[in-house]
Order: sequence, then structure tokens, then C-alpha cells
Amino acid sequence: MKIKIDNLTIVTSSGLFRRSLLIEKGIIKRVSEKPIQAKNVDFTIENEDLLVFPGFLDMHVHLREPGFEYKEDIESGQKSALKGGFTAVACMANTNPVNDNATVTHYIKCRSKETDLPVDVYPISAITIGLKGEQIVEMGDLKDAGAVAFSDDGNPVENAEILRKAMEYSKCFDMPIICHSEEKKLSKDGQINEGEISLKLGLKGIPRESEIIGIFRDLMLAKLTNARIHIAHVSTKESVNIIRWAKKAGINVTCETCPHYFLLTEEEVLGYNTFAKVNPPLRNKDDILAIREGLKDGTIDVIASDHAPHHIDEKEREFESASFGMIGLETMVPLSLELVRLGVIDFQTLAEKLSRKPHQILRLRPPVIKEGEEANLTIIDPHCEWILEKSNIASKSYNTPFLGKKMKGRAVYTIKGGQVFEVKD
Repeated sequence: MKIKIDNLTIVTSSGLFRRSLLIEKGIIKRVSEKPIQAKNVDFTIENEDLLVFPGFLDMHVHLREPGFEYKEDIESGQKSALKGGFTAVACMANTNPVNDNATVTHYIKCRSKETDLPVDVYPISAITIGLKGEQIVEMGDLKDAGAVAFSDDGNPVENAEILRKAMEYSKCFDMPIICHSEEKKLSKDGQINEGEISLKLGLKGIPRESEIIGIFRDLMLAKLTNARIHIAHVSTKESVNIIRWAKKAGINVTCETCPHYFLLTEEEVLGYNTFAKVNPPLRNKDDILAIREGLKDGTIDVIASDHAPHHIDEKEREFESASFGMIGLETMVPLSLELVRLGVIDFQTLAEKLSRKPHQILRLRPPVIKEGEEANLTIIDPHCEWILEKSNIASKSYNTPFLGKKMKGRAVYTIKGGQVFEVKD
């Protein structure tokens, strides 16, 4: 397939450039400052308001397959990723069976290829067998099968000695430990952020200290072992400050946050809105401002979705028994663009946090927009206004507090492997 992109703005972490591209058989054949003349072009993109980014990678998603295909499966997750502008995702291990062995990792890789959709799926293995925190997985076998990191996401490894050993072993394979940092004894049975709103609603709160203490412990173990760790879904002001200190102290740490932590407060759960029930919970305005500052100064390396699909029956029930989590792949771009509109980050930084940095953390080669490279591109219309409706969601699930809300900006094309995916609704 021959694709021509004329006079669009190319965005990379190093700058913005007005360029034209010619793509043949999935490879960028020409990059020109002028419109390109070519014959037998199969597909042309020439809207000068569009922005072309290196392909985005969401390094924290839950695809649910194997075992929970009624919520999401690999194919529907890939479709959701494409609609959101992602050419790659990394999926967590809390499947059934758990991705704690080479057979499950191999299955996920094979299923993602069978769909023939232009979205790479990178499995993240469990740290411990069965996510039980007791016995470390066979890390070498899992790396050979295609795993890119280790995480017991949702089930923090409570035994510090087990986690220390896992960190030491992970160094042998140059793979990060992704920490869901939480002191479970503090947060046990908690539903939302501990404070006035939890008191008003009569719900048991989750104190911010459960995350803060968990992060500090994980950082100290990383300092002890000199292992590479990545802190998932940072949600509090204190967490940002601790990680900022740790980086200055030379601890080998990166971290991520999610759009709901830099845009929504705990007030979103008023009325017992289970679509806003997530873990860690939504916090307050001071936390939002601190997380934005962490994104601005580079303390927070990555924006990830923590895409967590659930069947509606798991959300439309009493708050205490509703599942934690929200979908996020299809809203990542417009919600992240809000940071640009607010002046928190610029387009180059957006490219860094959605493409270059997550690839680097997982030791994957970041996409590059230059001649001779694979065309791995996310093309955005930053001005497009649309409403998030059930009918236009590609995921099997629609559990998100942004449902029915107006969005500004979206990915309109993704290009990878010679395929063009166009968002038409």
C-alpha cells in the first residue's frame, strides 16, 4: 500500500516540523519539506491542521483475555486501542489463568497476531505465581516468551523480602518491576478517598498514606537492590514529591499517572457513581495540581490509561460491591490534550510521555519518523469536538465517568505495518 501525507505538522519529542511523507509497504520512503508528487497512491492525507506523532504506546492496560472475555478480549482491546490512537499496548497479568508462565505469555502474543490488527500487544508478566506474593515466577522463561516487565498490579507484593529478591532477579534480564504501591492493611475494604466525601457518603475511605507508604517502601527496596522500578498510577501530591526526591537521589525509578488523576476529583463519586470508583481512588484539587506539576517538570514520565473494562453488571450495583476501574484507551488523547490547552505541557512533551518514554522503559525501540523507518504513526486532530457515547466505543465495556461528556481532540488515523486505520464516527 502506498500512502501520501502532505503538509502536516510532524511532532516529536525534539520539536515540530511541517513535512510531507511518502510511505510504501509500511516503510517511510520520503520525508520532504514540500508536497510530494507520486503515482499510484492508495491513500492520501492532506489536512494541514492534523498533527503526526510517533505511534503511541499505552503501557498499562487490562485486556482480560484469557479468562474474562465477557469484559474485554485481545481483539476488542486492540480495536479500542486503534480508535484511541495507540499502535501498541502492554497488558497486565491479572487474567485467568494468571500470566505467570511462558504458556500464557505465548498465548497472548499469538492471539494478538491472529487478529491481524496493527496494534502490538506486549504482555506484562506477574511478579509472583498466581499473584499471591509468595513465589517468584520464572523470569527468564517469561522474557523468552515475550514478556516486557513484571507486575502483580492490583495485588502489591506485601512481603518485602520476596519483592527484594524479585527486584534483584529482574536486573539479570534488564526488565522493570512495575509496582502497584499500596499498603493493603491501611486500605482494606476502602472504597473512595478518605475525607469529607467518604464521611458524607458513609463509605469506608482509602487513606492517601496507603499509597505514600507503599511507594516509599518500594523506592527503598529499589535503592537497596539498584533495580529498575516503575511506579504505576500515581495519585497523590506526596507521592509526586517522594518520587521527585528519589530521582534526585539517584534511585532508578520511573512512574506514570492517568488522565483521571490530573482531571477528576473525588467529587466525581457523589451520587454513588460507581463509574468513578478506581484504585487508587480519585483524590482532591491539590493532588491534581501536584500531578500536573510532576508532568510538567518530568517527575512523572508517562501518561497511561489503566484501561480496566468491566461488565455493566459489575458496576451497576451497590457501591461497596462494585468493581474498581474504568476504561481509558479511547479517551487518552483528548484528555491528555487538555494538558496542552492548559499550558501544563507542550506537544513535544506529549509525544515524549505517550510514545518515546513508555517504549524506552519497556526496552522497546521507540518509533522514529525518518526515511527508512517503519511507518508507525498516530495522527491527531487537536480541534475535533465529539461526544463520548456508548455507541461509538470500540471496547466491550463502557465503564467510564466521561461517558456523555464533550471531548476535544482525537486520533483520526493510525498507520502501522502498511495499514491505515481511520476513525469515522
